[in-house]
Amino acid sequence: MGLTDTLAARFDVTEYGSDVRTELIAGITTFLAMSYIIVVNPAILSQAIVIEGYEQIQVFQMIAIATILASVVATVVMALYANRPFGLAPGMGLNAFFAFTVVLGLGIPWQTALAAVFVEGILFIALTAVGAREYVINLFPKPVKYAVGAGIGAFLLFIGLQEMQVIVGYEGTLVELGDVVATPGALLGVLGVLFTLVLWARGVTGSIVIGILTTATAGWLAAIAGVVAPAAVVDEGLYGTFAEQGVIGGLLTLVTTVQFDFTPLAGAFLDGLADIDPVTFTLVVFTFFFVDFFDTAGTLIGVSQFGDFLDDDGELPDMDEPLMADAVGTTVGAMLGTSTVTTYIESSTGIEEGGRTGLTALVVAACFLLAIPFVAIVPLLPDYASFLALVVVGVIMFQGVTDIDWSHPAWTVSASLTILVMPLTYSIADGLAAGIVTFPIIKAAMGETDDVHPGQWVLAALLVAYYALQTGGFVF
Repeated sequence: MGLTDTLAARFDVTEYGSDVRTELIAGITTFLAMSYIIVVNPAILSQAIVIEGYEQIQVFQMIAIATILASVVATVVMALYANRPFGLAPGMGLNAFFAFTVVLGLGIPWQTALAAVFVEGILFIALTAVGAREYVINLFPKPVKYAVGAGIGAFLLFIGLQEMQVIVGYEGTLVELGDVVATPGALLGVLGVLFTLVLWARGVTGSIVIGILTTATAGWLAAIAGVVAPAAVVDEGLYGTFAEQGVIGGLLTLVTTVQFDFTPLAGAFLDGLADIDPVTFTLVVFTFFFVDFFDTAGTLIGVSQFGDFLDDDGELPDMDEPLMADAVGTTVGAMLGTSTVTTYIESSTGIEEGGRTGLTALVVAACFLLAIPFVAIVPLLPDYASFLALVVVGVIMFQGVTDIDWSHPAWTVSASLTILVMPLTYSIADGLAAGIVTFPIIKAAMGETDDVHPGQWVLAALLVAYYALQTGGFVF
């Protein structure tokens, strides 16, 4: 039996209607779509983490290595234990909360913040083991479950267009259309999106990977040819390095300057556990817990709907297994020195390419591992190229709205709020909360209280209480 047959048998690839080649392409696609975290996570956390005797560039590289290793561990668990095609990494939003709110805002030592993430992870492992997380998620109303995919799609679309500078900030209306023609990166991004959508519409396998790499190559060629200034389409520092030293010399310089020793960061959470204020620490753990719980739930349901993994009740069979991957990743991530690990919405890019099993996740983990020697050159992939995947998948994910019964008022209200609130608040958790809270209220107004599970009322009440405390300034 060859390697291909062994992999196919181990992950039940044929049973899921896939093949090894498709899974490989899907894994690479997901990695390319989420690889930005290797740079973005340390860029955020290094503003809050200071290690005596080390320069910030060294701390940046330590966090990058920790980010990669935490992603590898969590995604391998997802692959081998859950057999699902989902990639995991330190979550966006949660890393910002860690750095700017907890450490810089509240003045809590970064070691203590890591300890809070560690405790959150242990709680998740325990709750997942007894089935509590799966039980709560299954309480989500059906219209919310069916709307999550489109909500995440709108969120992805919004993020991608912003990162590509197609949508820019504006004081009067918060956002507006950017000057795409006068912004080379935005123009290349838009052309890349159209090119990728054409490939997808024609059923080309690997269309997203092809779109990303083609767009990135176009940007570099434009800079080399002098069509546009290098700073407009590629990282100016990297461009300068290659211009001075050539391709081989530039690669060697970047690879050999990476700080691979991250031991000063790993294990720092133990120092954080030694001296804590119980009240503040508990509140920090709770907030990490709440946001991660609903972000992960929304992502799992959304990408599962997109991949047609949900059953007739809108539930993901054996959900405790992918939830355990998230819990283990968070715990290990804190031990290594990074913020909360969660399932990534970018997993939908690989699912769109046909990924259906844990083999896709295993490829994602392998790509992360292979990226370690090249931490310094990950930025070679321009933002407008990597983020076009989010725009493309965001558009495609709107196909899920066909499962929603728009003729029913309770479904219409809860589903539409779930979809709209996610991008408008930049939070999957807030979108879920809007749908979960409104569903039983509208059902009751229609005289259909018998259709509302008692647990849905409890969940809605807890969410209302949480947001009331948060907006009232009582959380911190």
